[in-house]
Amino acid sequence: MEAAAGGAEPAGGCAGAPEEPVVSLADVLAENEELEKEARAVLGGSDHERCSYSQGAVKRQALYACSTCTPPGEEPAGICLACSYECHGTHKLFELYTKRNFRCDCGNSKFKNLQCKLFPEKGKVNSGNKYNHNFYGLYCVCKRPYPDPEDEIPDEMIQCIVCEDWFHGRHLGAVPPESGDFHEMVCQACMNCCAFLWAYTSQLAVPTVTKVTSLEDERIVLNVKETEEQNREVKKESGGDLQGKIKEEEQVEQYNEPSTSSGSKCPETVTKNDEPVCKLQELQTKQSLKKDAATFWPSNWRSKLCTCKDCLKMYSELDVQFLIDECDTVLAYENKGTSDQETDRRDPLMDTLNSMNRVQQVELICEYNDLKTELTDYLRRFADEGTVVKREDIQQFFEEFQSRKRRRTNRMQYYCS
Repeated sequence: MEAAAGGAEPAGGCAGAPEEPVVSLADVLAENEELEKEARAVLGGSDHERCSYSQGAVKRQALYACSTCTPPGEEPAGICLACSYECHGTHKLFELYTKRNFRCDCGNSKFKNLQCKLFPEKGKVNSGNKYNHNFYGLYCVCKRPYPDPEDEIPDEMIQCIVCEDWFHGRHLGAVPPESGDFHEMVCQACMNCCAFLWAYTSQLAVPTVTKVTSLEDERIVLNVKETEEQNREVKKESGGDLQGKIKEEEQVEQYNEPSTSSGSKCPETVTKNDEPVCKLQELQTKQSLKKDAATFWPSNWRSKLCTCKDCLKMYSELDVQFLIDECDTVLAYENKGTSDQETDRRDPLMDTLNSMNRVQQVELICEYNDLKTELTDYLRRFADEGTVVKREDIQQFFEEFQSRKRRRTNRMQYYCS
C-alpha cells in the first residue's frame, strides 16, 4: 500500500505494471485510529503490567484462558491481561473478551507446572469465579470454536449479558435486530431462568421475529407481519386505561428514580396514597407474550427495572443483582477504557506533519508506509502461531527496523556524494 499527500505522485512503479491502490494519509490515520479505538474498548483500561489478583474479584476485565496450561479435561481457569503477556506469552490463548466479578487464576492450583511471575502469592482457588465452555474455546449452544473452520455460514456472535456466553445469531430462536437497534441480549436459557423479564418485554425490549430452523420444532413461526399484529393487540389491550394512568404514573415517577448501582439503596415507589408499588407486579397484570427465544434490549433499559424491596430480594436469589447496575454494562466498560486512555491525548503524527513542508510530508509518509508494512508482516507471524506479542518482541523489531533504515540512508549518501 502506498500513501500520497495531496496530488503527489506515488514513488516507484514500472511502466506497464498494474497501478497499486493509492490512499491519502488521512485514510491511513483514520484506519489506525479505528483499530486503536477498538483495542482501547476491549482492554477497558486494564493494566498490562500488573496482575489484577490484588484487586479481588474485578467488576469487569479483559480475560483469557490458556489452552497450553489448562487444556480440555483440566479444570477451567482464567487469566488477566498482564499475566497473558508475562506468564503465557508463548502459549495458546483463548480471548474471552470480558467477564464480570472474576479474579485472576494464573499460577494457582489449577496450573500444575506454572507459577505466576507477577503475583506468586495466590490462594489455591478462587471460589467466587464462574466458568463455562468459553474457557475451552467453545461458544454458543452448538459448542463450537470461533472462528470455526468448518462453519461456512457468515454469522455474528452476540454475548448474553447474564451468562456471558457468546451465541451465533442464528441460534437464538429469533432473528436479531440490526446491530444498531439494540445494545444487550439475554439468551433463551437465561430468559427461562429470569422469567420476570418477560413482563418488561412489551414495554422495553426491541421487537424481534421468532425463528424456527427445523421442522421438528413445535414452535409457531412468526413473520414480521404477525409480530406487528401482536404488538398492536398488546397496545390495544393496554391502551384503554392508558390515558387514565398518565397523571398517576407521572406522580409515581417523580418518587421512583431507579438505582443505577447494585450497591445503592432502593428508593421506594410512592403513589398518591403513599403506598409502595412494584413496577413488576403492575406489568405482570398485563398480558405479556412469552417465547422460547432470546430477547434484545436498548440502552438504559436496566434503569427501568423495578428496585422495590421484593424485587431486590428476587434479584439476589437469582444472582442477577448486576442487572440494576448501569456500570456493569459492557458499554460502560468500553467507555471507561476509551476515556481513560484519551485523556489529554494528542496525535503526535498530525502535530509533526503540520510543522513540515510538502517535501518533508511526502518523505514522512513513505517512512510511515515502510514501517506499517514491515510491522504488519512481523506481527502476522504471531497471529498465525497464536502467540502473544511481548515487549521484547516489539523492541527487537524496532531495533532491526532502525538498523535497516540506517543502511538505506548510508547507501543514499554514498551515491549522492
